[in-house]
Amino acid sequence: MSDNQQNLVGVRYMVNDVESSLDFYTRHLGFTLRMNAAPAFADVVRGNLRLLLSGPTSSAGRAMPDGTVPGPGGWNRIHLTVSDLAAEVDRLRTAGVDFRNDIVTGPGGQQILLEDPSGNVVELFQQARD
Repeated sequence: MSDNQQNLVGVRYMVNDVESSLDFYTRHLGFTLRMNAAPAFADVVRGNLRLLLSGPTSSAGRAMPDGTVPGPGGWNRIHLTVSDLAAEVDRLRTAGVDFRNDIVTGPGGQQILLEDPSGNVVELFQQARD
């Protein structure tokens, strides 16, 4: 893990509950805690990916000038590569993680979409073998 912020790629996810999201990403997906300022915010990393978990009370959760309030969900997602997708899916289903679909196979490999506790999408991907 790189602790040098210049080497980290940052992604912000709006979440409903910072503590449950923090538990989800560290327990199920191998992220490591960098900072916990719950209930407003937490900062976790996996390799060079820095994931900023921002709750409703964070500055990122403030309403826009038109009144729109940032919230979780949507289809943008982080993309995590795994070596054995079927085994990861079995492990996560056993742990009670929710999936949006079943494994899909394409020319580059296989993927599946799962949801964090706030409904943000995470893609697990296994590259096609030659």
